[in-house]
Amino acid sequence: MIAFTPQELRINLLSGLTVALAMVPEAIAFALVAHVSPLTGLYAAFIMALITAAFGGRPGMISGATGALAVVMVALVVEHGVEYLFATVVLMGILQILFAVAKFGKFIRMVPHSVMLGFVNGLAIVIFLAQFGHFKTTLPDGSQEWMSGAPLFIMFGLIALTMTLIYLFPRITKMIPATLGAILVVSLLVAVFGLETKTVGDLGSIKGGLPSFHLPEVPWTWETFTIVFPYSLILAAIGLIESLLTLNLIDEMTDTRGRPNRECMAQGAANIISGFFGAMGGCAMIGQSMINIGTGALRRLSGISAALFLLSFILFGSEWIEQIPLAALIGVMFVVSEKTFEWGSLRVLHKVPRPDAFIIVTVTVVTIFTDLAIAVIAGVIIAALVFAWEHAKHINVQTYLDDQGWKVYELEGSLFFASISSFQNLFSPKDDPKDVVIEFRRARVMDHSALQAIDTLAERYQQAGKKLHLRHLSPDCLDVLDKAKGMIEVNVLEDPRYHVADDKLA
Repeated sequence: MIAFTPQELRINLLSGLTVALAMVPEAIAFALVAHVSPLTGLYAAFIMALITAAFGGRPGMISGATGALAVVMVALVVEHGVEYLFATVVLMGILQILFAVAKFGKFIRMVPHSVMLGFVNGLAIVIFLAQFGHFKTTLPDGSQEWMSGAPLFIMFGLIALTMTLIYLFPRITKMIPATLGAILVVSLLVAVFGLETKTVGDLGSIKGGLPSFHLPEVPWTWETFTIVFPYSLILAAIGLIESLLTLNLIDEMTDTRGRPNRECMAQGAANIISGFFGAMGGCAMIGQSMINIGTGALRRLSGISAALFLLSFILFGSEWIEQIPLAALIGVMFVVSEKTFEWGSLRVLHKVPRPDAFIIVTVTVVTIFTDLAIAVIAGVIIAALVFAWEHAKHINVQTYLDDQGWKVYELEGSLFFASISSFQNLFSPKDDPKDVVIEFRRARVMDHSALQAIDTLAERYQQAGKKLHLRHLSPDCLDVLDKAKGMIEVNVLEDPRYHVADDKLA
């Protein structure tokens, strides 16, 4: 049994309550974006939060229905209907579990820090901009227009009050989370003075029962599979990228280490269950996760309690929750956005290398205008190209004649696909003496392209009637080399082992 101190119990339970309150308008809003009922989003938030909190790889991280997935789902729902969405979410979960079984979650560690900064800043701006949808009112004909006059000023005033209270509350008391205290105070103020302002209930009713098992009502045919698979693949990728990057961010903030593959497994299982219980699925929610981590709630209890509080709102507390002013929850998300944004990245943009600054800005902009998966993939590709270009320029050589009159090429640097052209240009087979040595002691053979380049060079020397000696080249390369196979000077004690052609790595 896991022991909790009284303080830990209080922090995690109250943080769970705060997170649950913040999840309600988000889940409803994202459900409406996806053209499904509010309860479809709320059930997804409950199921995702409960399962990932209980079994995921990052205690303290919160999952639920998210906007990044909703914007992809809407096209499927409009064209084929909500039942196809449920089938898609099930397949999405299966793909995520396969990803976990293959242990691909560890590769999130390869995302450069510059991409992480762009991801965080982009999501902070997305969270901020998403709140402005609540500043619109729906007209009788179904169209929307921006609020104006007294309702707008009241909304702004309550948002400003909420934000002020969040920053001031820790100086008054630390018995309850500042965000929860601010929500309660503003809600009480609106009720006492009878202020006319938008509430959670204006988004839609959250009253409902327990989610029930529901087999997606779609034809179980190959044609259905071809419809849902592309959506499932995109949703699985976006969900995993957002979840794993959020996990990575929390790792850095808390100086702890989560378990990416376990988180992938939990996300997949949660999405499968969501699809079979009439919910829209989801992934990690960076805003709610930042609320949770910011209050010091680092145990699984916080996420589990958030899920259970959310379910209790649906079953028993809908009347009260629907009276919470949206301004209070908007104020909370504005503060989350401000605290999530890496303001320090703006100060160092002119200090870091230009490629890193370009990556930060690019990932931020692409996150805002497209989606997270495209932004992160673009950032990683740019970072990889920059890395390859920089290392391609660092292949150097020193030449000298040894005691036997042999010409020695002493290489330094990394030999891989981007540097093989420079590598080939270092040598002059026609002008070299009969015996030539290539010394690899200070060089690193990185890939198959490099081995092919060595083979090509060996063939050039053979055609010139010269003898080439490859010294201190890994014996592992011998399995792949062809023309140069008989030119390697093997020294068991000194030769490196790169395992270039070895898949059996520890």
